[in-house]
Amino acid sequence: MSYLVVNAGSSSLKMALFGRVRGGALVRHLRAFVDYHDTPARLHLCDAEGRLRRETDLPDGPERLPAALERVLATCEDSAGGAALTAVGHRVVHGGTRFAAPVRIDSASLAALETLVPLAPQHQPHNLAGIRTIARLHPPLAQVACFDTAFHRSQPMVAQRFALPRHWFEQGVRRYGFHGLSYEYIAGRLHAIDPAAARGRVIVAHLGHGASLCALDAGRSVATSMGFSTLDGLPMGTRCGALDAGVLLYLLQQAGQSVGDIDDMLYNRSGLLGVSGLSDDMRALLASDTPQAAEAVALFVHRCVCEIGAMAAALGGVDALVFTGGIGEHAGPIRDRILAALAWLGVAIDRAANAADALRISTRDSAVRAWVIPTDEEQQIARHCERLIAADGTA
Repeated sequence: MSYLVVNAGSSSLKMALFGRVRGGALVRHLRAFVDYHDTPARLHLCDAEGRLRRETDLPDGPERLPAALERVLATCEDSAGGAALTAVGHRVVHGGTRFAAPVRIDSASLAALETLVPLAPQHQPHNLAGIRTIARLHPPLAQVACFDTAFHRSQPMVAQRFALPRHWFEQGVRRYGFHGLSYEYIAGRLHAIDPAAARGRVIVAHLGHGASLCALDAGRSVATSMGFSTLDGLPMGTRCGALDAGVLLYLLQQAGQSVGDIDDMLYNRSGLLGVSGLSDDMRALLASDTPQAAEAVALFVHRCVCEIGAMAAALGGVDALVFTGGIGEHAGPIRDRILAALAWLGVAIDRAANAADALRISTRDSAVRAWVIPTDEEQQIARHCERLIAADGTA
């Protein structure tokens, strides 16, 4: 059996093929991606290590997604050593309150997911377009939706509420949290790496172009920095992070900004890009000698430190910190600055290990252990796909 994982977004399409090999391991056979910013858009097919095997130009417009998926589907059987494609697992950003676990997609579940589009208008339509396209290209193929919000449904109700009139909560205005597939994967990996910490209190920092934190108590999410939308919490590549609601009222009422203008600014022109005026890429900011770039980096670190403090308060203490995501896994100077500011928590950084992007970056006598663990949301989706199909007893 083999499983295709699809992450259909607004600016890119990412895919990976997984299958079981002799010995039982679930391994990646194929990677594929399309960057919609490229002109023309091009499908890149790579091997499991990311080495390019083939490139194919794609048509412009609405046929781009079907063309890419059709070509990847045609490649799957050869790439998996002849194993039949069993199912397709999709990353779906929003599962609302109904979906607290992966679900086999049928007409009823797809209709329910459509109703959640207003909660995630930047992401959900693209996720669902991938599902509909696979259904049209290969109707018998089983499909599974895996949700970024589901992992956080374990949070206590007090962590999910805003201090708004109660009827808004019942209508879905609540803290959902995101990056759940990443946090779920990290929680599983930590059990193998540091079992004692995994049974205790852990803060995971998923730091990338999108960034958030999650407080884990015995592997369960009890608090997270993102809330109703993917705008909340930490500053990100182009997103603002936590923002006083009064700013929005001011922009609407006094500055003459339209809802569309504000939407574009908050999602696409804020964060590291907005503060630096240079780039949304942390690597470029760390390499820059401009004061604006330095200020963007300092703000990112400051907000991470403050939010980690909030996560520690929610947990009542910390046994371990985990860094993941593009910045978390590769930006040693950012980890160094964050951990130096958290010495009061009892974490002592091993600077040589940190500079080498080692697995453990805290000293052996550190009261709080610090780890760098690469995330793998695609593999987590493949695992969910396999479990759900096995539970159903049918492909």
